[in-house]
Amino acid sequence: MEGDYVARMETALIQTISTGLSQSGVRDHNARLLLSLVQRNVALPGTDIARLSGLSAPTVSSILRKLESDGLVERGDAVRGKVGKPSIPMRLAPTGAYAFGLKIGRRSANLLLMDFVGKVRAEVHLSYDYPLPSEIFAFLEEGIRALTADLPADQRTRICGIGVAAPFELWNWHNLKGPRAKSFQTWKDVSIASEIARFSPLPVMVTNDATAACQAEHIYGRGKAFRDYAYFFIGAFIGGGVVLNNSVFEGRQGNAGALGSLRSIGLNGESMQLVDAASLHLLEARLQEVDQDTRQLWTDPTSWKRLSRYVDPWLSQTAQELAKASLSTCAVIDFEAILIDGAFPDHIRHELVTRVRRYVATQDTRGLIVPAIEAGSIGANARALGAACGPIRANFFLNTHQGLSAA
Repeated sequence: MEGDYVARMETALIQTISTGLSQSGVRDHNARLLLSLVQRNVALPGTDIARLSGLSAPTVSSILRKLESDGLVERGDAVRGKVGKPSIPMRLAPTGAYAFGLKIGRRSANLLLMDFVGKVRAEVHLSYDYPLPSEIFAFLEEGIRALTADLPADQRTRICGIGVAAPFELWNWHNLKGPRAKSFQTWKDVSIASEIARFSPLPVMVTNDATAACQAEHIYGRGKAFRDYAYFFIGAFIGGGVVLNNSVFEGRQGNAGALGSLRSIGLNGESMQLVDAASLHLLEARLQEVDQDTRQLWTDPTSWKRLSRYVDPWLSQTAQELAKASLSTCAVIDFEAILIDGAFPDHIRHELVTRVRRYVATQDTRGLIVPAIEAGSIGANARALGAACGPIRANFFLNTHQGLSAA
């Protein structure tokens, strides 16, 4: 049942927040505020931090000293001005914290270990025809061992959790029949957090995969440049996210920004969802019709150029659908931008954005403020990176809709 699925997601979230990271988790609001400002601006001197936070200079100095002693921030190179003492910016310490990010996708699973500044320290990959719980959890258990093998013991204590990015109602998005369908349906009764607890004591946070991708774009990508925007991520299926007032909005049940469910009109006038009109599984289906190996789309970036006769029609259809969906989204909230990313090469992303802009210019925009159409910057790893963001954000950064100032 959908309610059971949501309850399991909420339980995982509560477990993460209540357990925290005993070694270096931050519970003080002002300390989280300062860490959030430093992260968002990459590096800031104390004077700028005080100005942006509204805290006094002595308070900021005291908090920064504590964060530095805890290994969460470090001093950057001195910046010399024309007068006065040189300014020393503070930045996040890469080894301040780590988190695992697991993406469960239609064709593959990715597990990565991310550090405090968003750098991937190591990752492992698993390909399959469709994901089964036993295979996914075995992959995760072995992957955790492999990714921490070379990590010094003192840094292992700074791993603050496991983030999991999975599609909403995972069991509902595969057209399987017979025994395979029965095996796949077991996802419906799986508590991801409980299964992981069998082999790892780390807190677990489960997030919708497209929301996780949006989180990665907002924290580590071009999303920093915008205050309010809608985000589309195109994988085997299309999904999305919503950013309001400099914060990813997850909604009452964690399913906000389900942009793949926007209505679309088929070639014969039938009502359908965007997910059925602008997803990579449509390109996969076309390649299967002409006996092309669809795995090359996920494993060989150069194949997209070789397959241009099939890719180009898909790009045109997807761009048209995204143009309409973008304007429909902006009819509800006047987003300043629409960001588009996906599990495809950079040149495909930029070509898609160019075409969406072109189609938006031809649409009826009466009553709308036309948003900027921009390319995302993270790419295929966005979902796993966003998953890893969850535990780090829960332990160290603010997660409010009050917004953060930019320097």
